[in-house]
Amino acid sequence: MSSKQLRIGVFMPSSVQLLDLATVDVLASMSKEYLRLLPLPAHISEIAPSTKITYITSPKLFPTVSLTADLSVRASHTYEDDDVGPGKLDIIVVPGTDPADDFEEASTKWLRDHFNTRGVDVLCVCTGVYLCGAAGILDSRQVSGPRGLQDELIRKYPNAHFVGEEYRWIQDGNLWSSGMSKPGPRLGQLLTTTSGGITNGNDLMAAYAQAQNKYWPKSISKLGAMLVDVGDRPQMYHQSQRKFFTVFAWQVIQSWFFSLVPFGKGLFRANSDSS
Repeated sequence: MSSKQLRIGVFMPSSVQLLDLATVDVLASMSKEYLRLLPLPAHISEIAPSTKITYITSPKLFPTVSLTADLSVRASHTYEDDDVGPGKLDIIVVPGTDPADDFEEASTKWLRDHFNTRGVDVLCVCTGVYLCGAAGILDSRQVSGPRGLQDELIRKYPNAHFVGEEYRWIQDGNLWSSGMSKPGPRLGQLLTTTSGGITNGNDLMAAYAQAQNKYWPKSISKLGAMLVDVGDRPQMYHQSQRKFFTVFAWQVIQSWFFSLVPFGKGLFRANSDSS
């Protein structure tokens, strides 16, 4: 493992999903800075990589980037800063954006230039696949992406090979992608876009770390995954989309019936009053 500092850039040229952004904390939990704060033997943190994480957005949004759940995050850089230019970062994490977003050419060029820099890996989470597609880095690659949006993605990026129907995450060269999902505003869209599982990005990060001995010794990547309790799910889904839709729809129907029962509404009010 190299003794140099591991440099991770989280790229957010538009608003992103909070859960997608939070996946980077899986990698942060394997850093020297984090592990030495825990009551562990000193040799654990000694062999873990020192890690620097930067949060990068567009000059138009800087410094504040909006997230879901009524939260915002303060970015540390814009993509125009030399400190985060090609050759200055080892890993680029791309959280999920709104699929309808349009991206500035300067932002897609920044991502493409990093992708084409030798030794740099791009970790694409959920609908971050749209930003990666706009940057032109999906061509001829196996890509996961949101499970319920596979047909749309195939139409939009015909030169990529989408496998998100079966895989939570997939690697193809220096591109790693996962099938997390961004819920839509209507039930039909919700059923379509949430069928990939909202935490697959965590599995992606754990799998990536365990494959990168140049950054993390095996013992560190496995220990880090255990500390945050991720990475133990299989790479392939155990449940078909049809079964997922059926179970999901049944829960929606049950909730609707529950909302009609006075007891159900009263229980909600009682819980609210007690809080």
